[in-house]
Amino acid sequence: MAGTAPVSLESPSPSEARASSYLAPLSVLTTLFFMWGFLTSLNDIIIPHLKAVFELNYFQAMLVNTAFFMAYFVMSVPSGMIVEKVGYKSGIIVGLLVAAIGCLVMYPAASVRSYALFLFALFVLGSGITLLQVAANPFVAVLGKPETAPARLTLTQAFNSAATFLGPRFGRWAILSATVLGSVELAKLTPTALEAYKLAEAKSVQTPYLGLAATLVLLAIAISLFRLPRIKGSSAETAAIGSPEGGGKSAWSYPHLVLGAVGIFVYVGAEVSIGSVMVNYFKEPFMGGLSASDAADLLSFYWLAAMFGRFVGSLTLRFFRPGKVLAAHALIAALLTIVTMLTVGFVGRWSIISVGFFNSIMFPTIFTLALDKLGRHTGQGSGILCMAIVGGALLPPVLGAAADRLGIHHCFFIATICYIYIAWYGAKVRSPAKPALVV
Repeated sequence: MAGTAPVSLESPSPSEARASSYLAPLSVLTTLFFMWGFLTSLNDIIIPHLKAVFELNYFQAMLVNTAFFMAYFVMSVPSGMIVEKVGYKSGIIVGLLVAAIGCLVMYPAASVRSYALFLFALFVLGSGITLLQVAANPFVAVLGKPETAPARLTLTQAFNSAATFLGPRFGRWAILSATVLGSVELAKLTPTALEAYKLAEAKSVQTPYLGLAATLVLLAIAISLFRLPRIKGSSAETAAIGSPEGGGKSAWSYPHLVLGAVGIFVYVGAEVSIGSVMVNYFKEPFMGGLSASDAADLLSFYWLAAMFGRFVGSLTLRFFRPGKVLAAHALIAALLTIVTMLTVGFVGRWSIISVGFFNSIMFPTIFTLALDKLGRHTGQGSGILCMAIVGGALLPPVLGAAADRLGIHHCFFIATICYIYIAWYGAKVRSPAKPALVV
């Protein structure tokens, strides 16, 4: 979801043009979208796990998202500088290695059972993913004809969504499969046995994240050996979005951009908050009293719904103005969050899962509406929108505090407010004829 300076392919010679095929490099880059979707979705498994291990309240558990998504705010600009200095391919490799280091730090964090060290590991992991996105997105945008860029970006986004479906299922098997003792069983343990149990639970994350670190390193090696097309700076992105010249002094002078940044902030915050509490939500007796592993299975359908929603959205956005589509999706999402707060059991579970479908088109549509007609300020506007992803760091603790105060059943009103704002933005902002979907 992060952005960087506009780029274009260097002009190849006629022989290179005849021999070149974008299918292979696009396939390689798609694996990156898959990997960061997979790693991000594991946060929804880590949160309930660490909540139990460290006996956290919901506010404290949501700091997992704060640590992870704060990296977008802190590291977006430095990542752009790194990419400018070392190039896009090298930036991808560095991003993979930084993410691998974050996975490796999970090992000592579990060994010493330090929640602070877990949060630091997640910040490092998030920093690597931020750099990956800053470096990889421009490749996908320019690998082919400009008019087919939306289709390429939609495809890579779908693979990202597929990863967010598989990630929770992997976490269920690798992290949540062990039997978790209830409060009654824990009360019967001696202090020594209790400490040993908590340490063993903390260490259950070590092997999965070591495996992920190894996968990231292997992927970095593979990409270093793969010949990716060279790209250079251009005004391609500016030409693709809006008029060639922006009239304002800076991107901040465009109200629709500033309001769109707020939209990105609340959208990411709402989507991440819902996914983060869903496992604990489904474990509540009024929601069926599911086990952690069964709840994780249902969580994966929240992300699967988003994948299907992106395929459907790629069609509806061709026939209807994106602002209207955005407003409709956001209103339905708001209604579904209200339904889950007013119901229990099957209806309560599937109403909140269904929100994932309507989340699907929100980020790319808000992104497109916000950048419309920025012209030469498109690059700056993209950076502003990227930094607004920090909503994923700041809003989950707010929803967690609401869960601590009001109960987890009624904390979703935070998300309801977010979706109402997004619906207002979609209805208010003048839509371009056809959006260019952005990852």
